[in-house]
Amino acid sequence: MDFSIKDLDDDTLAFWHEVREWFDEVVTEDVHEEERRTGAGGNRKVHQALGKKGWIFPTWAVEDGGAGLDPFRASLISLELNLHKVPYSAGLSTTTLVAPALLQWWEGEIRREFTLGAARGEILFCLGYTEPDGGSDLASVRTRATRDGDEWVINGSKMFTTGAQNGDYAFSLIRSDPSLPKHRGLTMFMVPLRAPGVEIQAVHTMGGERTNAVFFDDVRVPDSLRVGPENQGWGVLHGPLNREHSMTEEGPKPLEEEAGVLSRARSPLTDSMDAVVAWARQPDHEGRRPINDPRIRARLAEIEMNFVAASLTPGPPGRVIRAETFIQDTANIVDLVGPDALISYGQPGAISDGIFEYAHRFAQGTAIYGGTTDVMRNMIAEKFLGMPRNRPLN
Repeated sequence: MDFSIKDLDDDTLAFWHEVREWFDEVVTEDVHEEERRTGAGGNRKVHQALGKKGWIFPTWAVEDGGAGLDPFRASLISLELNLHKVPYSAGLSTTTLVAPALLQWWEGEIRREFTLGAARGEILFCLGYTEPDGGSDLASVRTRATRDGDEWVINGSKMFTTGAQNGDYAFSLIRSDPSLPKHRGLTMFMVPLRAPGVEIQAVHTMGGERTNAVFFDDVRVPDSLRVGPENQGWGVLHGPLNREHSMTEEGPKPLEEEAGVLSRARSPLTDSMDAVVAWARQPDHEGRRPINDPRIRARLAEIEMNFVAASLTPGPPGRVIRAETFIQDTANIVDLVGPDALISYGQPGAISDGIFEYAHRFAQGTAIYGGTTDVMRNMIAEKFLGMPRNRPLN
């Protein structure tokens, strides 16, 4: 890992300024206010604007809907996306997980239609993995797909389908042959979310995010929307799942490929860290600045070092340590600031728009999002330490 300072040439600096000005113009306060109100995790207008610039897949060729940028310039876009706090967990994030699978498993016109549409911001994908009674065991899928000529009839339900309310298709793991063993008999489909028989119900989380329960009642899906071979969906799923877990077939994804590598990725913890430093510099009711207290400076330094260490840890180990750091240090910040830290956004006396209360509340879910930390620990044991596969006791 190269931590040396990189000198940018004039062309790269000009490009960076262009990117920053573009985000300043497009990501308005209305976008942030909508996200605070809805927790949707994405803004369709911003997403479409990114697509018109070719910045959803900036390294893709222009003819494929990208911008033909080198990885460094693409990372500048990622940097500004984070700094401008663009909501992207539902839409941008999920679409970029699914599109590479379509490139791998589809051919011909349908692949061109879907991947070009995704790159241009015209089509949004979400993930249809988890089921209400399945927990983290993705292979326990009960939603059924029954073949009927050139169509499949799908019945069942999915849980935590974040972004389904704005999405066009759910990349869904469906049981197509219940007579086969658990990890077989599964097939991946792109299920159209506006098809007859699809019902989407909002589920609002403690962290202020909206996810969804999605119900399929005799939903007809053409076989052309099957992704990969019939009954081999578990293998098809692995590519997007590895990308979500920051893994490759060989091991953890290099840190340089992680989003926001040029700076600390913006997050509620980052924002609360900035806010608590600003709070510590302000005089209290007795005229004393908290930051002058060496004990407070030491605690702030410890929190910052914890976050930097966590952000520089790639793959599943980083996923675990980031969640644990987030949960621990948002609580430490609340403890440091005191009762005023629990005043929420929009209420009298809220510090920095209530970021401390929000970050502490949001942090609790980070041990679940994108695969629980327990799942990550199993991956660490098997992939990194070479331990035998975890099996439930009978």
